[in-house]
Amino acid sequence: MDGIADYRFVERLGEGNHGTFWLAEPPARLGRGDGELVAVKTLVQQATDQDFARMANELRVYAAVDSPHLAPVLDAGHQQGCLYYATTYYAAGSLGAPARPLERGEVVRAVADGARGSHALHEAGIAHRDIKPDNIMLERVGEHGAGSGGSSGSGLRAQLADLGLAQVLNPGQTVTGIGPVGTIEYLAPEQVQGHQASRATDIWALGVTLHRSLTGRGVYPDFPVGSLLEALRHVTTSRPAVDAELDPVVGAIVARCLDEDPGARFPTGDELAAALDAVVA
Repeated sequence: MDGIADYRFVERLGEGNHGTFWLAEPPARLGRGDGELVAVKTLVQQATDQDFARMANELRVYAAVDSPHLAPVLDAGHQQGCLYYATTYYAAGSLGAPARPLERGEVVRAVADGARGSHALHEAGIAHRDIKPDNIMLERVGEHGAGSGGSSGSGLRAQLADLGLAQVLNPGQTVTGIGPVGTIEYLAPEQVQGHQASRATDIWALGVTLHRSLTGRGVYPDFPVGSLLEALRHVTTSRPAVDAELDPVVGAIVARCLDEDPGARFPTGDELAAALDAVVA
């Protein structure tokens, strides 16, 4: 694939849930700086005009949320049934694939920034639905107008990206349509049981993201990676476990995010962010 609409693809960046990310040269109409590249996600499903309308409406609401911790959506469209949207390209990578090794404090601050981004979405009535390390993007402070706030002092700021659109484009879809096996561990128990994504399910995903980003391991021991059905069975019959390597304060934060009772988790992303800020203060 050489490009879509008036974007020219430079290279394939990787796969996301239900789509592919590309590094791309943007069209002049976006008004980006000379030589500045963007990231474009193309969605795999064959879409109708109605699908595009649903995606555009969700992205329009997302784009209206004012937060320095949300990756900006620059453009969206469809061509011959293929949906796409463009966002900032992050040369510093993500929590899942950083451009350089991260220190513990940088990881904690990045998850705190992701929590702030999720809070802004929640206050606007949107659940992200797909929080994981690969979707917390890292931006060097000073790039793309980055300034104060969030991870200041660490040289990095994080922004939450790749809004989970699968449930918007496929209303009523079952959890088995959510994406690759590896994403199952980020789903709260109530999502696996078929309940809608919510503020509480995003808090769960942030807790799993923090755990994996600090330890390199998931929260489910012996998690099966070869079968979606086995993975679903595993998360419905097992309880998550906090790694003993985490210090007690961080471990307690993760454990609260992973409480089986949604009402016992951190009530807001801002409160989770404040608890993480205290860890690295």
